[in-house]
Amino acid sequence: MTDDPAQGRYFTIQAVRIAGVAQVILALVVLNGQLDWPEIAGWLLLANGLADVFLVPHLLAKRWKTPN
Repeated sequence: MTDDPAQGRYFTIQAVRIAGVAQVILALVVLNGQLDWPEIAGWLLLANGLADVFLVPHLLAKRWKTPN
């Protein structure tokens, strides 16, 4: 395995996205009433999951961008 930081960053971004998708699925299960959790937990999971899918990868890529 190489010590390329770009490879580790790529896999970190993908892991964040996968975790976000899992949170969104869990949120939909909660909001659908199939899991006996408070409804607010479902909304919080949904918001956090969507942020993990769309916002966090962009912020990580921007932070890790190589300066010109």
